[in-house]
Amino acid sequence: MLSLVAGSPLWALSPEDVLAQLDSHESGLAESEARRRLAVHGPNELEEVAGPSVAWLLLHQFRSPLITILLVAAAVTLLLEEYLDAAVIAAVLVLNAVIGFTQEYKAERSMEALRDLARARARVVRDGREREIDARELVPGDVVLVETGAKVPADCRILHAVALEADESLLTGESTTVVKSAQPVPAESALGDRASMLFTGTIVTRGHCRALVVETGARTELGRIAERVQEIGERETPLQRQMARFAHVVGAAILASSALGLAVGVLLGEDPHDLFLAVVALAVAAIPEGLPIVLTLVLAISVRRMASRHAIIRRLPAVETLGSCTVIGSDKTGTLTQNRMTVTRVTAGGQGFEVTGGGYEVDGEVRSLEGESPSLEEGSPLWWTLVAGALCNEATAVPAGAEFDVAGDPTEIALLVAAAKAGLYRDELEERYVRIAEIPFVSEARMAATFHAFDGRTVALVKGAPEVVLELCVDAEGVALDRDAVRQEAERLAQEGLRVLALARRGLPDAEEARALAAEGVLDSLTFLGLQAMIDPPREEAVVAVRECQEAGIRVVMITGDHALTASAIAAALGIAPAWDVLTGVELDRLSDDELREAVTTTSVFARVSPEHKLRIVTALQENGETVAVTGDGVNDAPALRAADIGAAMGRSGTDVARESADMIVADDNFASIVAAVREGRVAFDNVRKTTFFLISSGAATIVAVLASIFVRFPLPLLPTQLLWLNLVTNGVQDVALAFEPGEKDVLRRPPRPRREGVISRVLWTRTAIAGAVMATGTLALFLQEWYRTDDLDRARTVALTTMVLFQAFHVGNCRSEHGSAFSKSPFSNRFLFLGTAAALAIQVVALHLPATQYLLRVEPLDPAIWVEMILVASSVVLAVELHKLIVRRRSGAPP
Repeated sequence: MLSLVAGSPLWALSPEDVLAQLDSHESGLAESEARRRLAVHGPNELEEVAGPSVAWLLLHQFRSPLITILLVAAAVTLLLEEYLDAAVIAAVLVLNAVIGFTQEYKAERSMEALRDLARARARVVRDGREREIDARELVPGDVVLVETGAKVPADCRILHAVALEADESLLTGESTTVVKSAQPVPAESALGDRASMLFTGTIVTRGHCRALVVETGARTELGRIAERVQEIGERETPLQRQMARFAHVVGAAILASSALGLAVGVLLGEDPHDLFLAVVALAVAAIPEGLPIVLTLVLAISVRRMASRHAIIRRLPAVETLGSCTVIGSDKTGTLTQNRMTVTRVTAGGQGFEVTGGGYEVDGEVRSLEGESPSLEEGSPLWWTLVAGALCNEATAVPAGAEFDVAGDPTEIALLVAAAKAGLYRDELEERYVRIAEIPFVSEARMAATFHAFDGRTVALVKGAPEVVLELCVDAEGVALDRDAVRQEAERLAQEGLRVLALARRGLPDAEEARALAAEGVLDSLTFLGLQAMIDPPREEAVVAVRECQEAGIRVVMITGDHALTASAIAAALGIAPAWDVLTGVELDRLSDDELREAVTTTSVFARVSPEHKLRIVTALQENGETVAVTGDGVNDAPALRAADIGAAMGRSGTDVARESADMIVADDNFASIVAAVREGRVAFDNVRKTTFFLISSGAATIVAVLASIFVRFPLPLLPTQLLWLNLVTNGVQDVALAFEPGEKDVLRRPPRPRREGVISRVLWTRTAIAGAVMATGTLALFLQEWYRTDDLDRARTVALTTMVLFQAFHVGNCRSEHGSAFSKSPFSNRFLFLGTAAALAIQVVALHLPATQYLLRVEPLDPAIWVEMILVASSVVLAVELHKLIVRRRSGAPP
């Protein structure tokens, strides 16, 4: 934004100074000068940024380290002319790429959405004449005319305004319209307080004005947001970082194991061909070929589950990120609140009243603070206070089922709904109280009035700011007006975060005088009626959701463009923070980055913040080691949504810009749906961890078995093809089924896992070693027993392969819970796993008898006696893991 005279910004200067600075005048620019400035400043549009191509998206699916390991495995098998093995691995790679590509095909379109928002037509004054042009042709110095319902085409300084109000919620997040005027405001005013400015993309909801274009295109507030979104780019999710680290660990283990096996074999004088075949078998055994596809499947299943809970995922890895978040930075309006201004308190005749029923619900009543039904006789102070709010009004509210069907200014809708809950409907009132004149709302006057004829009499009804209306009021007949008491009550309500309006009336002798007063636009000698106080109330379910977050170790932070008093009141009602715990945008500007990092550790409410402030807050939290989820619905939220570890945009009230910048869309705009998604995210990571543990511990068993055979110069107990069969067919069925494992009961009662904790925890690494050792020992023991007994190597390898299949069938039950006993879970609670395990065993039995698989795998049928031995040995892994779980639970003090 341009800074002008003496370093003052435009909103702090008079209209005359702004015109002089931009070398313009109220009759507009000359057409020739406008063309010259267009060449200098460029068109009034946002720079187009090409999105990722289809080819890039496809290649992006092969960037994972685990995929790289699979590519190496495929290349090695091709070099060894093991074409079947290579084809199987290639099929896994293709399937994984197709699923990932399908999920991410809808590329980020944030910039496109911003450009669409900015495009409009504009009424401009050039050469002293009004004309309509494409808004892209606007230049600084143009004079534009903007009226009710119009989208503001550029950032403008208001020159003249009549009853002007604008909806700036997409930029500031403020739930109410903003009163605008040509009067300068302080230079340090936050974005939402710059009442002398209009901003690109916002909507004029009332009145009209003449304004001077001061910034266009990328230099507008909207353009600055677009630039921020573009600069931020993509970010890596916690799961992606952890899987990358995990893949490096797996890769290092493969290299170390292969090198060790090769070195030992050379020292022992093994045949080079057999030795190399053993090393390849070792590498194949170590690679968790099924993990990439299972990882994608786990996340895809969670996407479906989240969609049923009103959370739509746009980027697949974002599923798990939600489950690992430690802070949720939420916008206030429409997310934590109902986005429905609601009268909750009325003061009339020296008494206080409350209005029940949330938002626009038809059910509700006006009652005393003691819960009693008040007298609503015609002419009583309460009656007049409600009637004045309903008649001095331009909105509509008609009962339609359980809610009112509304249209108009949110403040006026609130007044209509409050009166209707007392049985006072505007349509019925207007049949008797016929409007004959009005004084429209003018921002400078901060009040409005309507004049009505009824029963041969005339009355003026007034609404406005309490301090303005009180100055126009006089003592009523026989009753002195206690101005101090009214001011104190209005201030008390305002301190609670409520927006307060005062209502008054004046009897007039006839309609002629009413019309004369309306023409003059001046009223005095009013009789004070009462106050109506309103707020955008918290969602009832948000209160519960915030509490659930806190129980889950997740901190909820409110980041809003609304006023500090309103934000702190809502935060206190939701249990987010005490009423005094708030930091404003102006205060935030005074903090260095280090000071802000310190402040965000204790402050939970940020009010009157700009897009830059939101981005700084998110960045500070992340630099403190937090995993941050940010919610929002306006253009102002886009940079923070993009920069956060996960951005959640609102589906109903959210702008296209917010939705395109987000990883997740909350279809019902409900904070409670975010908490449900957090639960599903935690379940997703649990299932990734369970699957990884299953695959790695099974792989560890085969590594130990192969290495041991090399060390003691025994034949390989399992051939490379048999190892691939194990990894991709038998345990491949079970690891896929683990993706469907339902969440555990305590999933939202435990703190978020540490940011640096890997996919496999220390406890699970220990358990991997235990399970791997047990399975390798049992498999080798039966392999050697059968080899010595029959001197048939193929039969012994058949026993080893089948024993490992049985081990996996038992071990998959161990993997269903990291801490709980396998016997505490019903085998039927995950029917996919039950059927998958049965299918894996059935596939193995069929393979032993089918000629084709007998040839490929070099296996043969086994007699019942050896089956009994294999089952007994394989069941030992359950006992070993159960013992380890019991020891871990006792050390941690968890219940057995």
